[in-house]
Amino acid sequence: MNFVAFERAKQGTGASRRLRNSGKTPGIVYGGATEPQLIEIDHNALWHALKKEAFHSSVLDMEVAGATSKVVLRDVQYHPYKQLVLHIDFQRVDDKTKLHLKVPLHYSGAEESNAVKVDKCMVNPIVNELDVTCMPSDLPEFIAVDLSKLEKGASLHLKDIKLPKGVVAKVRGGQNNNPVLVSVVPPVVVVETPADAAPAADAKGKGKGKK
Repeated sequence: MNFVAFERAKQGTGASRRLRNSGKTPGIVYGGATEPQLIEIDHNALWHALKKEAFHSSVLDMEVAGATSKVVLRDVQYHPYKQLVLHIDFQRVDDKTKLHLKVPLHYSGAEESNAVKVDKCMVNPIVNELDVTCMPSDLPEFIAVDLSKLEKGASLHLKDIKLPKGVVAKVRGGQNNNPVLVSVVPPVVVVETPADAAPAADAKGKGKGKK
């Protein structure tokens, strides 16, 4: 994906407020051997771009003053209740340096699994994005996960999925290195106990006695 940004000369709270009032969003680009660069982006164009999943998990082509550089989205600050982007951060991408990003997981095939078709279980995705490291050229827009082999009583773990070539999942220190990504919840079966049935039987007996 590509987008256009413009050089921003002024910084500070007042300058940023005036920029937002004019329909622009202040931002910054940092990383690499180049000094951080202040930028501004058309708010409407940015708002629509942020609705696209790829804008959050892909290497982007950013054009500033006629020059194009590769960046990744690092941070977005939203207004607490208005549809307004307050600030945005991008990091420059170096072809020789690995990236650490969150990549969405796209699940499919659950309806075809025995867990759902045969055993009427409910499939519950627990993790919807994965922390990964990879070279920029290997960064996937998303990771497809096939759930068609799910069985009752079995969950899907990180080590059960195949990651794209060159992509390594990162699990934070102290956490389980093979977390559950998807759980399989069996259907709830309501069984009537003798204690539940007894009052109904007593009621029938009392009714006959009155006759």
